[in-house]
Amino acid sequence: MFKRIKNLIKGFFGLFVGGLEKRNPEALLENEKENLRRQISEFNKGLAAHAGLVEKLMSKAKKLDKEETELRAKTAANLKAGNREAAGKLALQLQSVDKEHDTVHAQMVEADTRYKELVRARDVSVKAAKDRIEELTRNLDEMKSTKAMAELNEMASGMVTEIGGSGDTLNRLEEMVEEERTKAAGRARVARDQVNMTDINQQASEQDALAEMALADFAAAEGIELESTEAPKTETTPAAETTKGTMGPEGESA
Repeated sequence: MFKRIKNLIKGFFGLFVGGLEKRNPEALLENEKENLRRQISEFNKGLAAHAGLVEKLMSKAKKLDKEETELRAKTAANLKAGNREAAGKLALQLQSVDKEHDTVHAQMVEADTRYKELVRARDVSVKAAKDRIEELTRNLDEMKSTKAMAELNEMASGMVTEIGGSGDTLNRLEEMVEEERTKAAGRARVARDQVNMTDINQQASEQDALAEMALADFAAAEGIELESTEAPKTETTPAAETTKGTMGPEGESA
């Protein structure tokens, strides 16, 4: 039962951490970079220890090679001098050194080969990891750009919808204004039709006549002769007299 509870807690914790990772992938990528740097550092430490072993074997091989050369020279000298017993001992010692030298040399070659393989494996692994991190970085940048473009498109879509709604509002406002303007024009026309133009014209004529009378009184008091405002009458011959005069001679001559 406790195991099930533990698994349940781990599951909830995993979901929580997974949610955090999804919300902040940059932090997860940075953590992986740090892990890679730490792994490279640890690997380099082991690689340095292995390189030290190679150098130790190389040094020992050189020492044995020098010792082997000296023993060979001593064995040959004693043999030439007739010291067979000493030469025999030196020969046994030379065989032992030569065998050890061969063993150390083989170990040195194997260790050096292994060191080069480890260096190559490290370089390949680090390059693959760096390439993957760079690809993830580019993907993250692309994701940000795509997300920003999606948000911009959503914003533009919302603006189009809002602009359409504003257009409907403006249409209703235009209808209301036109209706009120029509009502106001109708009220103005009704008010204008209710005005009695006959009375107004009569009042205007009376005011003009009073003005003329006042002007005549003023001219008479000042001795100023006013010109008549009436149009001069032209003398016309009555039609009957003209007709009679015309027809008289014709009648006499008849």
